[in-house]
Amino acid sequence: MLSENYKRGFTVEKLKTTPEPKVKYDEGGFYISTISENVKVYFEDYYRFLECTYDRCMTEITRVDQKVNSLGRDWTETHAFYSAYKIILELVAKNIRSFYTDGSNFGVIMTPWCFGTVMLEKVEVHRERMTKGQVADGHLPENPYYVLKYMEEIYKKTLLDLFEFPDEAFKVRWQYSELLKRYSKVLQNITGSLQSVMMMVKSYGV
Repeated sequence: MLSENYKRGFTVEKLKTTPEPKVKYDEGGFYISTISENVKVYFEDYYRFLECTYDRCMTEITRVDQKVNSLGRDWTETHAFYSAYKIILELVAKNIRSFYTDGSNFGVIMTPWCFGTVMLEKVEVHRERMTKGQVADGHLPENPYYVLKYMEEIYKKTLLDLFEFPDEAFKVRWQYSELLKRYSKVLQNITGSLQSVMMMVKSYGV
C-alpha cells in the first residue's frame, strides 16, 4: 500500500469475488488484458509499479522542498525550475493515489508505459490550463512565465526518470483519451459527410 490512508482498490480478496469476465487467473496471479494494448497486466505487478513510483515521487518532493527552503524568499529562475519540477511531481503523485485506490473501474489497470503516457498528457493539459490562467496555485509567482517555460522543457525527461523508462517509451501514446480522440474524429468526418449529402438532397428539392 502507499500508506495507511491509501489502499489498493482491487485487493486479492475483491478479485476473487468479482464476477468480471475480463479478470483471469494463471500461475502469475490475477490479470486483465488491456483494451488499448491487448496485453496481460498482472494486478500485483501494476500495484508494485505504482508503489515504487510513488515512493520515488515523494522522495523527490521532499528533496525539492529542502532545496527551495535554502534559496530564500526572492524569486529566481532557480525557484522557477524547482516549482515547475514540483508541480509535475505533485501531479503524478495525485494521479497515482487516484488510480491506486480506484476499486470500481478496471480501466485504471494498465501497463506502466500506458500509465506513463496518460501522465504525459495530464501534465500537458495541466500546463495548458496554467497558461490560460485556469489553474490557481498559491506557490506560483505573480508572473509564472519561467515556471511554465521550465515545465515545457523538463516534463518529458522528468517523467522518463521518475518511471525509469527508456526514451522510446513516449513515442506511442496508448492511453484511452488518444483512442477516443481518433474515434471522435472519425465520427465528425461521418457526420460532416452526412450533412453534405442532406444539403445536396435539399438543393434538388427531394
